Amino acid sequence: MQHDQISDNQVTGLRNYNIFDCDPALKEALKSLGASWALEDCHEYGALMGSVPLLQHAVNANKYPPRLRIINHEDNKTNPISFHDSWHVLLRSLFQQGVHADAWQSNAHVRRAALFYLHGQTEAGSLCPVTMTFASIPALKHEPWFETLAPHLYSREYDASDQPLDGKKGMMIGMGMTEKQGGSDVRANTTTAEPSGQFKLSNTYRLNGHKWFFSSPLSDAHLVLAQLKGELSCFYVPRWCPDGRLNGVHIQGLKDKMGNRSNASAEILLQDAWALPVGEPGQGIQAIIKMVAQTRLDCVLGSAALLRQAVVQAVHHASHRKVFGKLLIEQPLMQMVLCDLVLESEAAMWLSMGLAHAVENRHSGLSRAYARIVTPAAKFWVCKRAVETVAECMEVWGGNGYVEDGPMPRLLREAPVNSIWEGSGNVMCLDVLRALRNEPELGELLLGNLSTEAGMHALLSQAVNTLKMRLRNNASELEYCARQVVQELVLLVQATLMCHYAPSYVAEAFIQSRFSQAGRIVGSHVYADPQEILKRAVVF
Repeated sequence: MQHDQISDNQVTGLRNYNIFDCDPALKEALKSLGASWALEDCHEYGALMGSVPLLQHAVNANKYPPRLRIINHEDNKTNPISFHDSWHVLLRSLFQQGVHADAWQSNAHVRRAALFYLHGQTEAGSLCPVTMTFASIPALKHEPWFETLAPHLYSREYDASDQPLDGKKGMMIGMGMTEKQGGSDVRANTTTAEPSGQFKLSNTYRLNGHKWFFSSPLSDAHLVLAQLKGELSCFYVPRWCPDGRLNGVHIQGLKDKMGNRSNASAEILLQDAWALPVGEPGQGIQAIIKMVAQTRLDCVLGSAALLRQAVVQAVHHASHRKVFGKLLIEQPLMQMVLCDLVLESEAAMWLSMGLAHAVENRHSGLSRAYARIVTPAAKFWVCKRAVETVAECMEVWGGNGYVEDGPMPRLLREAPVNSIWEGSGNVMCLDVLRALRNEPELGELLLGNLSTEAGMHALLSQAVNTLKMRLRNNASELEYCARQVVQELVLLVQATLMCHYAPSYVAEAFIQSRFSQAGRIVGSHVYADPQEILKRAVVF
């Protein structure tokens, strides 16, 4: 590992360090969750993600975001969006590790989650097309024409060319669900579908309408929602039609986003776009459900990655910056702040890896409860906590953290997006209540597990009882306190996972700081032995 020379008490960035090797908690997670065999893959990827070239590619891809060229739609050989070369390097690294598809064949979801988490610490925007490609597979694999896509989807070759699928080695799939009048309320969509013919034992359709956010617009296909005879249905819309024509998907403009700038998000117009149905007609919501658990999990992983990188940057800065005659990390109050940040990061990591492990064991009752109830709860909590935590880490840097020379501004701009995409915080909390109401057997299983796991600690037992009492409220009362319910649930899941897997001093510090006081601000808890906790985020 190298870091730039310290001059005049200035600390510049980390470089040529192994993101994985300096993360003891992630190593413990792989060993505890049955993925020890992936340690070497993660070691190699961690070295790549912390190398100077990849760090520079991350900077380039965000400094030079995609640009739209207005062209004649009939010019089938002209790519309408230009990306910096660094964007393709970042995506190629993900494809080479199979992060976009492999786990559906190998069931190695913990390995995939770890690689996703490592990549997200270096560059977040390139994760978006990979997430959507990965999440589309469960929705598509039962279609009669999936066999024509499978070799491309499962290929580890990243192919950025804009041409019909027959001429490509790999592929990506994006999503186009939301419209400007509805947002999360997809039932308000007005895009329409009409029958148009047949293809490989399936009916075909023509789609007409408008999509307000069309993610990764140059993907080889998109999953799109449209009204079919007044019922919301899901459709597979390829960029190129089977006869070699460019499909009727017209890019109107690219969104000028606050963060996630390396990744293109477009506004598009559908004009007689050729499409195949996904799932049964009128069952668009059910088709989406097959995808949202994974996209939401990836939001949790992505936020946990941002959180981890911000904390590592803060601890590194504090370890080399002197203030009032001592290193920042030697100042007692700064130690309390940094300990809180390290614990927040580690709890987010254990939660996201626990959810990935549940996907591997998705046929068990408890894993189904994790997928249906804990996933939206985790998305609400971790994505929201990342915003506060990254801001606190920026403050550790002081004024240097607020300028574009360092990594903190990009991390802070990136942090809010996962709270917004795939359902905002209130949507997640209401979905948790819906799951508890509609699938009570899963709720009972989850609460029973939490009661058993919490039995070893008085504070956790008390918290479980409080949550159970709160859940006895009627539906209207529960909606008012939905955020409180979800916060209590997530903290209990994080605490029990850490009790089960993390070192005892880490779990105990987390429990004491999160359950022994009503209301809290970062750094308000006093840790008896901060040095051991701080070592969890030190880059040696």
